Amino acid sequence: MKNRTGFIGLLLLLITALQGLAQQSVRLNDHWQFLKQDLGGVWEAVRPVKEGNPESVPLWTNITLPHCVNARDAVDPDENYYQGPAWYRTQLAINNPYANGRTLLHFEGAGQKTEVYVYTTRVTTHVGGYDEWTADITDAVNAFLKQDSLVKQFKGKVPVSIRCDNSRDLEMIPSDLSDFNLYGGLYRYLNLVYVPAVSLDKVFAEAVTGKDGRSGTVNVRTRLYNPAAITGEAEMTLQLLDPGGKEIKKVVKKRPVNGEYRFESLNLGRPQLWSPEAPVLYTLVTTIRTAGGTYEERTKIGFRSFEFVKHGPFLLNGKRLLLRGTHRHEDHAGVAAAMTEEMMRAEMISMKEMGVNFIRLGHYQQSRIILNLCDSLGILVWEEIPWCRGGLGGDVYKEQARRMLTHMIEQHYNHPSVIIWGLGNENDWPGDFPTFDKEKIRQFMKELNDLSHRLDPSRKTAIRRCDFCSDIVDVYSPSIWAGWYRGIYTEYKEVTQAEFDKVDHFLHVEWGGDSHAGRHSENPDKSLQNIKATGAADERSGDASLYGGAARASKDGDWSETYLCNLVDWHLKEQETMPWLTGTAQWPFKDFSTPVRPDNPVPYMNQKGVVERNLTKKEAYYVFQSYWTTKPMAHIYGHSWPVRWGNEGEEKMIKVYSNCDMAELFVNGQSLGVKKRNSQDFPAAGLRWNVPLKKGQYEVKVVAKKGKETVTDTIRFEYQTEKWTKPAQLELKKIKEENGIVTLQAQLLDDKGVRCLDATDWIRFGLTGDGRLLDDLGTSSGSRYVQFYNGRALISVEKGKERVVVSARSGKLPMAFLDL
Repeated sequence: MKNRTGFIGLLLLLITALQGLAQQSVRLNDHWQFLKQDLGGVWEAVRPVKEGNPESVPLWTNITLPHCVNARDAVDPDENYYQGPAWYRTQLAINNPYANGRTLLHFEGAGQKTEVYVYTTRVTTHVGGYDEWTADITDAVNAFLKQDSLVKQFKGKVPVSIRCDNSRDLEMIPSDLSDFNLYGGLYRYLNLVYVPAVSLDKVFAEAVTGKDGRSGTVNVRTRLYNPAAITGEAEMTLQLLDPGGKEIKKVVKKRPVNGEYRFESLNLGRPQLWSPEAPVLYTLVTTIRTAGGTYEERTKIGFRSFEFVKHGPFLLNGKRLLLRGTHRHEDHAGVAAAMTEEMMRAEMISMKEMGVNFIRLGHYQQSRIILNLCDSLGILVWEEIPWCRGGLGGDVYKEQARRMLTHMIEQHYNHPSVIIWGLGNENDWPGDFPTFDKEKIRQFMKELNDLSHRLDPSRKTAIRRCDFCSDIVDVYSPSIWAGWYRGIYTEYKEVTQAEFDKVDHFLHVEWGGDSHAGRHSENPDKSLQNIKATGAADERSGDASLYGGAARASKDGDWSETYLCNLVDWHLKEQETMPWLTGTAQWPFKDFSTPVRPDNPVPYMNQKGVVERNLTKKEAYYVFQSYWTTKPMAHIYGHSWPVRWGNEGEEKMIKVYSNCDMAELFVNGQSLGVKKRNSQDFPAAGLRWNVPLKKGQYEVKVVAKKGKETVTDTIRFEYQTEKWTKPAQLELKKIKEENGIVTLQAQLLDDKGVRCLDATDWIRFGLTGDGRLLDDLGTSSGSRYVQFYNGRALISVEKGKERVVVSARSGKLPMAFLDL
């Protein structure tokens, strides 16, 4: 038995070794140092340094990847975010298992200009912050390892230094006028990859099926990577595996090791079709074997057909599908663009649980992880290059746009989720150049449109908000912001129908409004009485500003979650009565940082998300869920509304957002009756109760039923009847402490100590002593300078072992202090 066990162990070890030789890739997450400034040259990153010597400065910090230069300063309320060079350095143990193999650094994304060095040799450069690219460091590594003195100095490891630079540059896309940060750093994963001397550069797999789905075809092209121009022959194998991993097709061919190859097509009968409800994925295994070794690539593919009907709806696999969409920026509290795979997965699952079946990735190519998640979760994709605002630059500018479009299409060609390649966004927005020539923009848009169709005839092209180019692309989205930047939200259907009639293929992306998380209103429409129906709802120059111009909700509204819920509710109930509509995409799923909105309630944040920057759900999330999902749910509005207000005995509306057939409301244990859901009964699809309230505490519970299933939800709140005057006092108190983290609440009171529940003043938190504010997170409770929501504001503090004192200041009121 002992010998048998030893043999099995040896066999498993051999199998593992052989599998490892197929190709090796490892994420380089650890053992990095970072410097947030420029160097005099790469020598300063690698020269011998003794502790305490002048060469030991500037000081480097230890970090892990992914890492964003602007993880915190993007939402610092007191300074502009850093735009400039930064350096990363590490030392790699290189052990390529292939004789004459290639050693690669595969960048999944780095911003925005990047230089790669091995010791003092600059290996390559890259321009563009969002596409993937590879640095072949083989020759530089080999040259370094031939120098015995250097090998001894670095103890057998190879020094690698990387310079990233997100400095402002008018001849780059995207424009710095864009409504998002142009982040710097190694903010996506970086991989060390070993491949044989001849390997696969790209595998292009086009999965084709008709509307009836009776047959499927996989057309495959390959491009080899052979930088040493090795000659000879390769054996190339294609295997098609069904969703369970069983081989259903196999082709083996002999090919010379150069160029690009088109395989004969793989055919199969009645493939399982990919859809949002059933995102079925097959696996294509492409293998190349040469004398130098074996390389294998596994590609997930899906069979589906789609069509934008001319002046009609969207069809997937021959059936109408209303695209229920949102948007995404690669941005998260505390890390900015450096989101981990776990963070991305949590975000996309949250979208899916909201009912999303479509996403526009704005406004740049995003991580391969996101595309993989869209494939596996069943979320259709519009992905675009970052030609965004500012106008049109010169030859360098245009070449970057062509290159990024080519990279985006080639890198994400195989994803069944992708249906649209976006060519630009808001290209009618001037500002980066002395002249703004619409005809030159049209000419370049036509060029990009032709390039996209050459690279991928199977998918559509699209742009958003550039009316003078609407006839060039396959699908067009105009600017429609009913109830936010222009007009009132009840105009939505009328305005959309008018825009729909102007183009052959229409898709409405970007709608919604801002909301300050935790801010609620007893009368959200009061401040909107001066806003008039205009018959148009487009966003115009200056509308995003909080100053001047026509009356509009974005400037004159209360930015409450209450108003946003009503706006969303109206849009969604109207969409159910628009059988011609292809679909829409609300803007965006998650609040994100932007340099052009310093005056928002959370400075430097676009607050149009239905979740906060840390994925905390706002109330509007549940409005979408009540329309878009089938799993029974019920949510009483106001989970983050601890105190309501009004007169004694005044009727107040309590709303329930639910997809259930009926719901019963209980207030302090007493039933207020059962109501049936009717999506056209605005607001809350008829699930609303007018309840007379008296001063005191309330517990509200809903019991909702859908078929045989029952779901419940409960909230508690206080009802205040005391009237207040202007704020005169600032109160600061501890409301929670857990694991060394203290949560504080600041509250505005009038001169009689009555809470000022409609106050929206600014507050600034400070700290001295042994602790730190958990701020610069871009959330309503994670900012040291922020607007109050209903006269209160929250902040958290991480305590140390010694004394810490927190301060709060609001306007000219006396400062408040709390000794922790």
